[in-house]
Amino acid sequence: MATLVSPSLLAADFINLQKDVDMINRSEADWLHLDVMDGVFVPNISFGFPVIEAVAQVCEKPLDVHFMIVKPERYVAQAAKAGAMMMNVHYEACTHLNRTIHEIHEAGMKAGVTLNPSTPVSMLEDVIEDVDMVLLMSVNPGFGGQAFIENTIKKVKRLRSMIASSGSGALIEVDGGVQAETAPRLVEAGVDVLVSGSYIFKSRHPEETIRSLRML
Repeated sequence: MATLVSPSLLAADFINLQKDVDMINRSEADWLHLDVMDGVFVPNISFGFPVIEAVAQVCEKPLDVHFMIVKPERYVAQAAKAGAMMMNVHYEACTHLNRTIHEIHEAGMKAGVTLNPSTPVSMLEDVIEDVDMVLLMSVNPGFGGQAFIENTIKKVKRLRSMIASSGSGALIEVDGGVQAETAPRLVEAGVDVLVSGSYIFKSRHPEETIRSLRML
């Protein structure tokens, strides 16, 4: 199976967003990754539902929406209505994670759970069979262009082992510092989905860059 690629919209040209979405549509990208930040859970503010809804109208790829916000359960119905295929919430932001996962499924979306770099994968033992995907942050969330945290490779291997032993069908996604040097190592460790922002959108030939990631 080819590695799935989910380019991160945060690195796109927001003055010419239609142009970059058109490039994603032409490309071999599997999904489009959208980072919603509230300035509370993470020290940055990005965009919200007006942008998601606008992108959903023109993007032909499924929307992989990552909510880096407090109390994301408040927005399950709105995320589904806006066009999200995957609603990804942070373990650290959800008091009642099991309930939130089931509400996401009931709304017709796939459920993803994200772990910050300091959160061990063991925290997901009791929900791993219920989630469709686990996103491991390989940088501290909030800003693009950060250096890759090396411990992520070991973390991917531990998560892959947990998924195998539980019988879960969850995919493993990684976001942060994914580029030519780190991507092959991540795939070798067991990653299914690569999120990449600057490496793709700042590339001279973004469609070729996406293709090269898919072929890993």
